[in-house]
Amino acid sequence: MIRVALIDDQALMRAGFRALLEAEENIEVVGEAADGEQGVALVREQVPDIALVDVQMPVMTGIEATRRIAADPRLSGVRVVMLTNYGLDAYVFEALRAGASGFLLKDTEPADLLQAIEVVTRGEALLSPSVTRTLIGEFVSRPPDRAKAPGLECLTRREREVTALAARGLTNEEIAAHMVISPFTAKTHISRAMTKLGARDRAQLVVFAYESGLVTARGQAE
Repeated sequence: MIRVALIDDQALMRAGFRALLEAEENIEVVGEAADGEQGVALVREQVPDIALVDVQMPVMTGIEATRRIAADPRLSGVRVVMLTNYGLDAYVFEALRAGASGFLLKDTEPADLLQAIEVVTRGEALLSPSVTRTLIGEFVSRPPDRAKAPGLECLTRREREVTALAARGLTNEEIAAHMVISPFTAKTHISRAMTKLGARDRAQLVVFAYESGLVTARGQAE
């Protein structure tokens, strides 16, 4: 059973998501919250698998709520998916930096929402290669923020290479073909890099790669 918390200041939006999710046999909505502060309290109480969190809310924004959830060791298994009306904007960029596992547009198709929940529950980031490449366009316009970046010296040469390729938007299969290794080996390198850097998922790995300067504006590893 996948346990989901709904955090959105629009009651109609919450009702729509609840109706859709509760129609599925393997999904349970464990609670609702109308602002970020209530949302953090709800997540701490229920410890759901997934928290669907609106970006802009009163009292506490969804980004700050995400940051608090991600920083709580007791909630390490909770995956936050941000809900937005605006697509890939500055809010979503900050949400990924805060610890979100991905994002969805509020007008996403019901089938896509259900698939997204399955993807995030498996521990994968809700970022397709095309979305990752759009993220890259946002990152490359900014200088590396090395003050916030993790220490990449803990990575092996191969782990740095796969991290750089992932940050350029390549899938595990594309990374494998580029490096002439198996997709399983590529996935293993990605997993080890995430563990060493303390990345919650692939989305965080992309953030780390750009903030550290591992990948430059030209898309090349340093």
